[in-house]
Amino acid sequence: MQNLPFSNANVPLADLPDVEQFDWQALSPRYMPINAMLNLLVTLVLLIIWFASEYTLLSAITADYQPLAGWVMLGLIALSVLYNVYGIFADQRVAYALREHDVGFRWGLLFRHTVIQPLTRIQHIELKRGPLERSAGLATLQVFSAGSGTYTFAIPGLPVEQAQGLRQFILQHQDLQHGG
Repeated sequence: MQNLPFSNANVPLADLPDVEQFDWQALSPRYMPINAMLNLLVTLVLLIIWFASEYTLLSAITADYQPLAGWVMLGLIALSVLYNVYGIFADQRVAYALREHDVGFRWGLLFRHTVIQPLTRIQHIELKRGPLERSAGLATLQVFSAGSGTYTFAIPGLPVEQAQGLRQFILQHQDLQHGG
C-alpha cells in the first residue's frame, strides 16, 4: 500500500454550503395527525387519571393528598396540552435532505437542530414500522454512524416506498465506496 501524505487544510467558512439552501423534504402529511393523536392520547389518559382520583373511590383513599394531587394532575394536563400544541408546530419543521455524499436531518422549533451525516460514515440503517406506522403506510429510517452504539438520527413519517428507496440509495453508495 502506498503511503500518501496526510493533509487537513482549513476550509474557509464562505466555502461551506448553507444548510438552509438544501433541498429539504417534508415528512408525509399522514405523519403529523398520527403524532398529534398519540400526544392527545397521553393527555386523555392524564385526564382520566385525574377524574378517577377526584370522583371515584380513589378519592377516599387519597383524601389527605387530594388537594395537592389535584393540582399536580392539572399541572401535568396543562403541560401535556402545551406539549401537544408545540408538537403540532414542531412537526412542520422536521425535514430531511439527501445529497450525493450526505444525508441531513433537521428538527426543533425553539431549539433547532441540524445533523449532516456523510454517507461514507453510515455504519448501517434500519427501517422501523410500528403498528400505527404500518396502518398509515409509513416507516421510520434510523441512521447509525460508524463508531456509535445508537442511531445518529431517525427520520420518522416516511412513506414506506420512499424509506426503502432512501435505504437502497445509501446501501448502494456504501457498496460503491467499499468496492462492492
